[in-house]
Amino acid sequence: MADPKGFLNHGREVAKSRPVDVRLKDWNEVYVPGSLLPIISKQASRCMDCGIPFCHNGCPLGNLIPEWNDFAYREDWSAASERLHATNNFPEFTGRLCPAPCESACVLGINQPAVTIKNVEVSIIDKAWDSGDVEPQAPERLSGKTVAVIGSGPAGLAAAQQLTRAGHTVAVYERADRIGGLLRYGIPEFKMEKRHINRRIEQMRAEGTRFRTGIEIGRDLRATDLKKRYDAIVIAAGATTARDLPVPGRELKGIHQAMEYLPLANKVQEGDYVAPPITAEGKHVIVIGGGDTGADCVGTAHRQGAASVTQLEIMPRPGEDRAPHQPWPTFPMLYKVTSAHEEGGERVYSVSTTHFEGDEDGNVQWLHLTEVEFIDGKLTPKPGTERKIPAQLVTLAMGFTGTDRENGLVEQFGLELDERGNIARDADFQTNVPGVFVAGDAGRGQSLIVWAIAEGRSAARGCDRFLTGASELPAPIRPTDRSLMV
Repeated sequence: MADPKGFLNHGREVAKSRPVDVRLKDWNEVYVPGSLLPIISKQASRCMDCGIPFCHNGCPLGNLIPEWNDFAYREDWSAASERLHATNNFPEFTGRLCPAPCESACVLGINQPAVTIKNVEVSIIDKAWDSGDVEPQAPERLSGKTVAVIGSGPAGLAAAQQLTRAGHTVAVYERADRIGGLLRYGIPEFKMEKRHINRRIEQMRAEGTRFRTGIEIGRDLRATDLKKRYDAIVIAAGATTARDLPVPGRELKGIHQAMEYLPLANKVQEGDYVAPPITAEGKHVIVIGGGDTGADCVGTAHRQGAASVTQLEIMPRPGEDRAPHQPWPTFPMLYKVTSAHEEGGERVYSVSTTHFEGDEDGNVQWLHLTEVEFIDGKLTPKPGTERKIPAQLVTLAMGFTGTDRENGLVEQFGLELDERGNIARDADFQTNVPGVFVAGDAGRGQSLIVWAIAEGRSAARGCDRFLTGASELPAPIRPTDRSLMV
């Protein structure tokens, strides 16, 4: 265990952010490089040897958190990295992007600030890369079996890496021009620099995974033809059908889905554009949706030089403390200030858009809204609260409703869907089509990066069992009480 008095002797310290006026001038990650290492040993020592580590249950990956906290406290970085990778293929992704349900379940968090699990995690993996502890793990022998993975987000990459290491020949198909899925084009550079994806891809290439970009299964290559080429298939295509806002004026120019707006900013960072085709520069920007994708739009608009940024949320503002119906160790809905919110803008809660108003050229100029309240369990407009706010660029960040049904993938495979519109699967993550598996948002619905990696690993094990009859891959984590999860 770590220092038995660590949580008594040390308070919670988190990564330091660069000053707002500095970081808004670039697209680098917001945190001060190297600011964690001087404090991380003491922070890891706050892990209190609680006996029953509920952080395990809070993490869909089942990360061995007390173990690598202990190694980090002792500054045994190689051992910490080994324990970290035992359950998580890409801790540098989760350490930057995960909302840390493990910290919500931390036993210390019952009456004190929780252990900075996420900061410890990212410190371990960054140190491992710097020290050369992250190396390719090529299989000792090949099985002779072939697997196609559709989608290169966290679920697809995790499944591909696990199956490659089990000895199968794996090809990852990605419809975009670069590997990474939403990690590449949905996550802004200031939250995770893409060099972290690039070096993982090089590791996977060295292990034997093959990558095929610019190929959309269902359009560029029929699913039935793909099935003939491979012994098994893992679908990790995500839940990319965005929820729309069907109100008058939606057709006006300047109103875009978040995933039409954010990828263009990332393509500028990749060198594809000098300036993005859709930009917030000099405009009054409205972001509809109060989640993480909305915050990404806020931070992107700030860096593009927006005249103003306003984020709208239909639900009431969450509290800053746990609500009675969200007790420890569940993941609570709390008021959260992200790095993007620290940079400016206004957040407006309990409002609903009624319609948009444009100019004579068809460009959006105003957004009309009304305040709403719960009456008999339903959100109802409040009379007399209608008003309009300037809007020259509007991004819709209201979540996703399921996997893409327009490219033909679902129909060509003959896949069954569940009651929520996701691809149905059994306990081994196999669909109704033998040899076709599904992982991540395509089967689960929109969720967290930790769930995507966990499901990618679990689907890989199911696929390996299908191919060999007995999997050599680690058993998937199956929490008995999913109400404790996000």
